[in-house]
Amino acid sequence: MSEGKQDYEIGYGKPPVGRRFQKGQSGNPRGPRRKDMSSLLIAALNEPVYATIDGKRRKITKREAIITQMVNESASANLRATKMLFDMMQEVEQKAGAVAPPESTTLTATRPGGRRAVCRAVAPPDRGRSRRGGGSGSRPRCCRTA
Repeated sequence: MSEGKQDYEIGYGKPPVGRRFQKGQSGNPRGPRRKDMSSLLIAALNEPVYATIDGKRRKITKREAIITQMVNESASANLRATKMLFDMMQEVEQKAGAVAPPESTTLTATRPGGRRAVCRAVAPPDRGRSRRGGGSGSRPRCCRTA
C-alpha cells in the first residue's frame, strides 16, 4: 500500500486490512456472556404479569404478585405462609437495620413463692367451669392446688 493511493477502499462493510479477523478466528472467541443465578432470578421476578385486583386487570411484576399472594394466604390462616412471611419480614428488617436481632429471654420467677406464684398471676381465674370436673379450669398443672 502506498501513502498517496490505497488499492482498497475503506468504508461501510470494508474494514482496514489490519483490523480484519484473522483466518480461522471467529468474531467473539470467548462467546456470549453467561448470566449468573442472581441476575436470572432478578430478571424473572421483574417480568410483568396481569392480575385481577378488585375486579380490575392490573399489570404488576411477578415479585409483587408473589408477595401479595403470600400475605393473602397468611391472612387466611395458612400457617406455612405465615411462617414464611414472618421470616421474610425479619430478614428485611435486619437488612434495613430497623430492628435489633431478638434477644433470647427466659421467664424467671421474680415474685415470692416461685413458679406457682407466677403461674397464678398469669393464668385466668378458676370459676369452676371445667368439663373434666377437676375444678382447675385452664390452669397449668404446676398451679393447680389440691
